[in-house]
Amino acid sequence: MLTIAKWVISETLFSCHVVCMTVHRRSHTREKPFECTFCNKQFTSSANLVKHRRIHSGEKQFECTVCNKRFTQKVHLVVHRRIHSGEKPFECTVCNKRFTQKVHLVVHSRIHSGEKPFECTVCHKRFTLSGNLVVHGRIHSGEKPFECTVCHKRFTLSATLVVHGRIHSGEKPFECTVCHKRFAQSSHLVSHRSIHSVEKALRCHMCDTAFNRLSYLKTHMKVHAGEKPLKCLFCDKRFSQAKSLQQHKSCVHSNRRPHQCPYCRLEFKTDINLRRHVRIHIGAKRYSCRHCSDHFRWYSQLKIHLLKSHNEGTWFTCDICQKKFSRSGQLKLHLLQHKQVKSYICSECPKRFCTTAALKTHQQVHSSLQQFCCGKCGEYFKHKHNVVRHFERCSDDRLGIIGLFNPQVYK
Repeated sequence: MLTIAKWVISETLFSCHVVCMTVHRRSHTREKPFECTFCNKQFTSSANLVKHRRIHSGEKQFECTVCNKRFTQKVHLVVHRRIHSGEKPFECTVCNKRFTQKVHLVVHSRIHSGEKPFECTVCHKRFTLSGNLVVHGRIHSGEKPFECTVCHKRFTLSATLVVHGRIHSGEKPFECTVCHKRFAQSSHLVSHRSIHSVEKALRCHMCDTAFNRLSYLKTHMKVHAGEKPLKCLFCDKRFSQAKSLQQHKSCVHSNRRPHQCPYCRLEFKTDINLRRHVRIHIGAKRYSCRHCSDHFRWYSQLKIHLLKSHNEGTWFTCDICQKKFSRSGQLKLHLLQHKQVKSYICSECPKRFCTTAALKTHQQVHSSLQQFCCGKCGEYFKHKHNVVRHFERCSDDRLGIIGLFNPQVYK
C-alpha cells in the first residue's frame, strides 16, 4: 500500500514537472494556445487564462481581512496587505529606500544608474518609464485622446482633463483643514498650506507684518518706501513688480482676448475672468454660508451677506464720506475719486479717469462697435448694462441673459 502511495506521488510530481517544462518552453517559442473568448488575448497556460477571465466576469475572490477590499488575483492581495503591515521587503542598495513591490524598486534604481531604457523614435529622447514615452509621443503625433464633454477641448493626459472639468463643475475637492479654503488642484493646496505651517519669522520693522519668505518681505518693503521703479509706457503708471506691470498692460492697454467662453463665445483677457464668467452658464454656486443655507455664485456676494446678515467681518469705511465697502480694494478705488487721481488716459482724447473700468466705458464713445447682443431678439447694443436692461423688457425668461455674446467672434 505504501509502495502504491509513493508511486502516485512520484507520478504526480513527474506530471507537474512535465507541465511546467511545457509552459516554460512556450516562453521561448512564443506559443500561446489558450485564447480569451471575450477579448481574444492569448496566454501560454490555462491557469493564466483563468486569472485573466476574472477581469471580464468581475470576480474578486481574494478579500483583505483588514479593509475588506477584494482582488482578482492572490498576488495583488499579498501586495495590498503590505499597506496595513508596513512591510517593504525590497530595499535599494544605494540609498536604502524600501518598497512594497519589486517593480517599484526597479524603476527607482534608474535614478541612481541614470538608465533610460525607453527611447523616442522621432527625437531620440529617452525616458525611465514606458508610460512617459507614450505621453511624450503625443507631442509628435498631435494626438489628444481625452476630450471634455462640455466644451470639447482635448487633452493629452486624462489627469489634465479631470482638472479641466472642474472649471465647468466648479468642484474644489481639496480643502485646507485650517481655514477651510478650497482648491481645484492638490498642488495649489500644498502651496497654500505653507501659509499656516511655516513659521513667519521675517517681520517688517515698519508695520510688524510677518512673512515666511525673504522675497515676500522685500516686495512688501517697497510699499513703505514708495519704490515703484517700473513705469508703464502708455499711461505713466508705476509698479513695484514686473508681474504687476505685465498684468496692467494686458488688461488695460491690450485688446487681445485669448480666452473664449465655450458656451457663448464671449472673449476675455485673462483665464480667471473666463472661469468666473462660465459660472453664469453652469449655475454653480460654490460659496455657502456657514450660518444659514444660502449659497452664492461669487465670493464677494458671500462676504457682503456675512457682513449684512450675520455681522461677520469688517466693513472698510471711507473717512471722507463714510461710505462702506466690503473689500479694501474697493475703498482704495473710491479714495482716488476724492483725491482726483486720474492715472488712466484715453488714447483717443485727453480725458483722464480714476479706474480702468471708467476708461473702458468711456472708450466705447469713440467706437461704433455694438458688441453686445440680446439673446432673445438679436438687437445690438454698445454697452452691456443696456442689453441687460433691454432683455428684462424683451423676455420674462431671465436665463436668456446667457445668450450675450461678442459678434466679432463670428465675423
